[in-house]
Amino acid sequence: MSSAGVENPATEPAHKHLVRRTVEACRLAKEAAGAAAEGIATGSTILLNSLRQRERELDAIDREIDDGVTTAITEVGPAEARELLACMKFMIGLERIGDLLLSFANGALAAGGRLDPQDMRDLTQMATILEKMLTDSGSAFSTRDIERAVGVLRADAEMDRLRNLIFLRHIENPENLPRQASLQVIFMTQSLERAGDHAKNLAEEVCHVVSGHTVRHVLMAYDKPVEKRLSASLRRREERR
Repeated sequence: MSSAGVENPATEPAHKHLVRRTVEACRLAKEAAGAAAEGIATGSTILLNSLRQRERELDAIDREIDDGVTTAITEVGPAEARELLACMKFMIGLERIGDLLLSFANGALAAGGRLDPQDMRDLTQMATILEKMLTDSGSAFSTRDIERAVGVLRADAEMDRLRNLIFLRHIENPENLPRQASLQVIFMTQSLERAGDHAKNLAEEVCHVVSGHTVRHVLMAYDKPVEKRLSASLRRREERR
């Protein structure tokens, strides 16, 4: 896409347009995760096949952001430049999430009706968690909400727990039960878990853009007792007076 199309001078500055498109890409990825969750829960091939189109749309936005930032970043100040760099990092993660969800859908279609009910429940839950992580990442980015971003970081632990449960059933199989479609289930689980890692990276980027600190420092602040956080907030207010 040409830079002229990205700048859209009649309606909004280029950097605002690119930020808006990034938020739209978050929504598109969230919808893809929702389709994956519903598709695996209901066995809907229509929903699973719809992920291919969403992956293509994310690819298109990725190219748009990449081309647009290259031009726009030379025309803005430091604050807007940081925002544009965050857009590029977001799109790298979102484009990869689109690829992983498409891989998940292909695995589900290949497995067909051979998935165990417990696997279907756990995979549905993983995809639903991913949908919420992407919803909150997009909202945190558009509203500069660090608290919401921290919630995304903590949600990743549940993704890991579900992955471990599925791996335990299909790889270690301590009960020595017959399992169906194990190869597809393992690959599908890995796709969702890795997509969750990318969603976590989005939240980390929000923390860095908003606070100017690494995510480790942000989490240290949020791990403090409520009373200490309140005291620190009041102290910063007094210092600004």
